[in-house]
This record gives sequence, structure tokens and C-alpha cells, in this order.
Amino acid sequence: MAEPFVDYLAARLPLVERALSEAAARPLGTGAPADLERYLYGPLARFTASGGKRVRPVLALLGAEAVGGTAEDALSCAVAVELFQSAALVHDDIADEGELRRGEPCLYRTEGVGLAINAGDLALTQVIEVVLSDERLSPERRLAAAGELVRMERHTLEGQALDLGWVRDARWDLTSDDYLYMVESKTAWYSAAVPLLVGALVGGGSTEAARGLRELGLAAGIAFQLQDDLLNLVGNAEAQGKDFRSDITEGKRTLAVVWALEHLAEKDRDELVALLSMRTADAERLDRAVELIEAGGGIERCRALAREKADEAKAGARALAEQGHITVEARDLLVSMADFFVERAG
Repeated sequence: MAEPFVDYLAARLPLVERALSEAAARPLGTGAPADLERYLYGPLARFTASGGKRVRPVLALLGAEAVGGTAEDALSCAVAVELFQSAALVHDDIADEGELRRGEPCLYRTEGVGLAINAGDLALTQVIEVVLSDERLSPERRLAAAGELVRMERHTLEGQALDLGWVRDARWDLTSDDYLYMVESKTAWYSAAVPLLVGALVGGGSTEAARGLRELGLAAGIAFQLQDDLLNLVGNAEAQGKDFRSDITEGKRTLAVVWALEHLAEKDRDELVALLSMRTADAERLDRAVELIEAGGGIERCRALAREKADEAKAGARALAEQGHITVEARDLLVSMADFFVERAG
């Protein structure tokens, strides 16, 4: 049941929102032109403020509380994770030539590519700034958290390089293992593994607790992305609007696609590759692509693996609690989190 984690999200959201507001960047020098707010700080602040459920930063709070720390111990890490999310989305929209983000035109479409890149870069610098300037934490904990956040950034860049490179080079010879490596790097590290990990580090958790939370976070993060992939293909079209089936339009190498290409007969495989290569937004062609993906077993495999990874995360949480590394309350929340990741409708 996902309700306990949903309730936890709602309870911790005000803490995260307040911390994000207080951490908003300001010009470094005195007497800075007002244009700095217009061209840099304002766009990033508005984009970050438009975020949704704040799942990633809340996981940092949960990581700290899981090991006996407080939510406040992890607030700077929570802010850092959300700022990285802002940077990743701003840059990703430029790379993918996206149109909408969170129901609004992408930042590069309203501010221009150059200023959007710059705003994303500002968010990246703040990822480390907010942690290193957190006087609540000891120097040792600040450094440990900053090191893991930098490693998270590198993992995400590796995954993004594969995702973009495969599209650029029209690679359709990928395996399911290729996809899983890419999505673990691009999504799982920053969506769940590192938020939980850095929360545990600044909350005073043991090495075993931090490592265990990271590993269950990797499994949960993969499940989260697989559910995203499914929602894009067979979710609620009205809720997603123009983003519905955008993965097909953009020729994304999702697990559903890669699995189908591995299992379709040659004629159907060629047809699916053609549909994925033409960047079509035509409804009938999109429907046909989904039919082929389903015929190749891609939808079924995506659902099954999402549940498998969620169950792996739940088993990890139970083991950590049995070994005394995390609290029983945290175990229950982490189990609920894994269910939430694969049961959510948006």
C-alpha cells in the first residue's frame, strides 16, 4: 500500500518548500544590475518553484530519519537534490527539443537556449554550495555528502550520454541490459539512491545503513523510471496532454521498445523502427507503434520488471530493519515508497 509514503510526502513537503525558498540564489556582488534577476536568478527560481511532489528531496529527509537523525539534518541535501533535478530537466529539454515541462513551455522556449543553459548551470553550482555552506553539519558530513552528490552528477551524465548518443547514431541494436545500465545511471542514482544515501550520511547512519539505502534506492529508481515509461505509452492521455507518447515521437530507447525489438519478427521490427525514426506525432501512427510494442511483449515486460525491482527494494528495506540499521517506521515507509513508485498514475 502506497498511502503511508504519500502521507509522509505531504507532511514533509512544507519543510522542503521553505528550504528551497530560503536557498534561492542571489547576486554575489553588491550593486548588481537588476538584469541579473531577470536573466539568471529569476528564471531558475520560478522553474524550481514549479516542481511537483518533491519526491527526491523528501527521500533525503527519509534517509536521515531512517537512521535516527532528523529531517532538518538533511534539508541542505534535499535542496541540493531538487536543484540538480532542475538543472537536469532544463538541460534535458534543450537536448530533446521538448515543448512542455510541468504543463508550461520549456524554459529554453521562454528564455532562449543560452539563458536556459546558464540557469541550469547555476543550479549545478548550487548543488554543492548549499551543502558546503550548511553550518548545521560537521565539516566531515558536508564533505561526505558533497562527494556523493558529485558522483551522482557523473552517473547521470553517463546515462544521458548513452540516451542521447543512441538516438543521434540511430542505434536500434541495443539489448535490455544496455537499457538497464543507461537508466540506472541516468535516473536511479539521482531519483532515489543518492537522496537516501546522503540523507543517511548527514543523519549519522552507519556505513551499512548508507550502503543498503543506496542499493534499495537503485532498485526503486529503476522501478520509478519503468513506470514513467509505461505511463507515457499506455497511461492517461488527458493527464499527460502533449507529452503523451512523446517517447515514441522522440524515438526513445525505453525498455518496452528495446524488449519489443528483441522479440518481434523482422517485418514488424522494421515497421516499429520506421515509426520510431520518423518523429511522428500522428495519433494513428502512435497507436500503431504501441500495438507493435505490445505485440513484442514490451509492455508486459516493463510492468513485470517494475514490480520485480520494487519488490527488490522492499526486501532491502526489510533486511536493513532486521539488522538494526534503520528504524521499523522507516522500513514501512520505504516499502510504501516502492509500491508508490509502481502504482502512481502520474
